[in-house]
Amino acid sequence: MSLISQNASTKDRAKNLKREGIADLSPSKETKDIQESRNSDSDVSSHKRKKRRREAEEKLMQVQEDNEMKKLENFLFGSLYFPVEFGNEDDELKNELDKGSTQFIVDRSAGSALSVYEEDVELLEEVDDEMENKQRKPAWVDDEEERTNINIAKVNRLRKLRKEEEETIISGTTYVSRLRAQHAKLNPGTEWAQLDSRAKGYSSDEESELDSGIVASPGVKVQGADDILRTDEELIVKNGAKLLPGILEYSRLIDANVEDPSNGPINSVQFHRNAQLLLSAGFDRKLRFFQIDGKRNTKIQSVFLDDCPIRKASFLPDGSQVIVSGRRKFFYSFDLVKAKFDKIGPLTGREEKSLEVFEVSPNSRMIAFLGNEGYILLVSSKTKTLIGTLKMNGTVRSLAFTEDGDQLLSSGGDGQIYHWDLRTRTCFHKGADEGCINGTALSSAPIGNLFAAGSGSGIVNVYNREEFLGGKRKPLKTIENLTTQVDFMKFNHDAQILAVCSSMKKNSLKLIHIPSFTVFSNWPPPNRTLHYPRGLDFSPGGGFMAVGNAAGKVLLYKLHHYHHA
Repeated sequence: MSLISQNASTKDRAKNLKREGIADLSPSKETKDIQESRNSDSDVSSHKRKKRRREAEEKLMQVQEDNEMKKLENFLFGSLYFPVEFGNEDDELKNELDKGSTQFIVDRSAGSALSVYEEDVELLEEVDDEMENKQRKPAWVDDEEERTNINIAKVNRLRKLRKEEEETIISGTTYVSRLRAQHAKLNPGTEWAQLDSRAKGYSSDEESELDSGIVASPGVKVQGADDILRTDEELIVKNGAKLLPGILEYSRLIDANVEDPSNGPINSVQFHRNAQLLLSAGFDRKLRFFQIDGKRNTKIQSVFLDDCPIRKASFLPDGSQVIVSGRRKFFYSFDLVKAKFDKIGPLTGREEKSLEVFEVSPNSRMIAFLGNEGYILLVSSKTKTLIGTLKMNGTVRSLAFTEDGDQLLSSGGDGQIYHWDLRTRTCFHKGADEGCINGTALSSAPIGNLFAAGSGSGIVNVYNREEFLGGKRKPLKTIENLTTQVDFMKFNHDAQILAVCSSMKKNSLKLIHIPSFTVFSNWPPPNRTLHYPRGLDFSPGGGFMAVGNAAGKVLLYKLHHYHHA
């Protein structure tokens, strides 16, 4: 080997060594850079971790502060946030004993009873549940409403549903809600008809009263609001309502005596005070009783009197007996309970040959008979004996008791109206009936101060008793609808109708509307169905009207204004 080759190899070896040294130096620099970057990343991550830890600590402190505030509120105002829980006392006591704390003592005397605060929480929960239940949910939802669009600007009557002038198309749901709002605006509902309505403006005491009733006004309480809304009973009261003039609403029912018509004229018809029993009597000498229902009118009983064609028959107001009389010196008393007739008379010391006309006092104490030469015979309804007499200047033709039964009105051939005090048996007032020469009928209203006087010329005068006794002779109204003698007059139970009739002419029966003193234009019925009327009576409740005629029929009518018989 030559020297040149040796030197070359030496040089080459030196170069290789230098390259290796450089290679050794470069990796150490890269490692240093990596370490520096790692150190910087660790510093950033540690800073973030510290920041997160600081934020978590702040949140924890905030939560602890909130808990402390809630505990303080819980201590001051009750267990609203942390209700008292029972069943963990042992664990809490054990923890406290482990900690060596003797500051608090657990009261174990409560047992399982709820605290006042927990009851309050449960009450609030119940109220929330009730409010949720009261929110009524729709029974059915139409899915097409969401997919339907309505053009409210195209139809004129729908333009009022627009919120803005440019609005044209809305969804079906919006359309339904706007229609409901428009309906509620035009038709505001009443509070009493809403199920969830409650009285406003009442104190807590008044609200407690509303739970069981309705406070109508101070001192007045209506019980049972729900019961009132379930029925119309006692809300629509027709009995106290005013009867309108002009047209009388009525209907013809089956005849009251359809099961046993009379063979002669009917002289008396009268309802019993129970409104179900009706008597009829006439010249055929039979006293008949019917149960009135307007449909069948069943016959109950008939009694034959072989020696007395009946001119008049009347119940005692107490409903225990029937007084029957005719053109005889005696009269009969029929006991409804025993179904037995008692013959009374002739009256001691009297020579009257006829006791056919009489009136019974409303208090059932006395019966007044027409006597001879202006005498009025007073008979006790209990003993059926004569207890006194009253004497008029002229002949007596008609009688009428006042509503209390303590006074008696009479009229007759002298054209005067007498007022008698039955307690002292004296006449305390006498006055002339205007335009009357011969008084033939009298009737006193069951309520109020009105009375009516009829004459032989068909004139009927209606007076106010207080004004008449005070000296005023002018009647409130003079009724001139009859042209023949007035034979019978009768007020109904509330004195809104006065019936006047004459037995001398067909269909001669008029019904007068007392508040206006006018005749009902649709009465009597057409076709002369009344025949010759001879007696009339209204049922105690005013719902029925019975008319007896000379044909032996008792016509029965229903007056629609009155809902009770």
